[in-house]
Amino acid sequence: MSDASGAGRGPSSGRRARIACAIELPPDFRVEDILAFHRRDTQMLAERVEAATLHKGLAWQGLPACLTIRFAARRAEAELAIDGAAGADATGALRRMVAHMLGLTQPVEVFEQAYHAHPQLGPLIARHPGLRVPQSATPFEALSWAVTGQQISIKAALSLRRKFIQAAGLQHSGGLWCYPDAERVAALSDAALRAAGFSQGKTQTLIALSGRIAQGELPLDDWRAALPVDDMRERLLAIRGIGPWTVSYALLRGFAWLDGSLHGDVAVRRNLQALLGADEKLGEDATRQWLAPFSPWRALVAAHLWRLGA
Repeated sequence: MSDASGAGRGPSSGRRARIACAIELPPDFRVEDILAFHRRDTQMLAERVEAATLHKGLAWQGLPACLTIRFAARRAEAELAIDGAAGADATGALRRMVAHMLGLTQPVEVFEQAYHAHPQLGPLIARHPGLRVPQSATPFEALSWAVTGQQISIKAALSLRRKFIQAAGLQHSGGLWCYPDAERVAALSDAALRAAGFSQGKTQTLIALSGRIAQGELPLDDWRAALPVDDMRERLLAIRGIGPWTVSYALLRGFAWLDGSLHGDVAVRRNLQALLGADEKLGEDATRQWLAPFSPWRALVAAHLWRLGA
């Protein structure tokens, strides 16, 4: 495992690239939702939020990079500083990544128009108009985070995430550690992940997942373009340690698929109980049945339930 002294950083000299783009934002865009999503780790190892600016370390074509997004009125200005060459179509790729991260590909206006008068959902929509689901920078980040967070608290998951990022050993020259790509994780040993605090089961799942992605068996970029959900679900569920909740959460956070039924999510069940005024806790079956009529928006409904009480 690389330590924080600088091992694993990008080159201290040599070629560095900077690319930039600007994206117009809709009138109801919720900047704070994006900043809050990336502010979860108070130790700011790989993400740093300052006022209306996000800095995020990530792997860009295997190289350490720092993404900066500055929010102004109706506008997001993005810059990517890469410890190396940018590669082909870098500006277009940056624009697509940022639009995805900000949830701008999600047709939330259609959902809100359809359900603004619903007796339960209508008040939630009115409280949080324009609610989008903030996205991970890459599908692999969403998948690996979903595996990391299985059956542990958010505090424990964030601690494990930090150790995972450091175990991968990719640090930008500006100081932020970078969330790794699948190829880098596939090169890690079981011992490195176990030393970072992963259970044997999660270690094996992450190694199998990253290995299949690195070998092209799970074409995440192609999937994000076409979204063949049934095929995606089948192939992911074939990996030991990945279950329906992990798939639905990863499809939501990594692919902006808004129809995953997150009936197994504890917060969704708890907040739905409060919304319905039910005296007894709602089980997974009851929550699944309540969400079912809202297809193809079930995951977006879950996102509104997450915000209940916020």
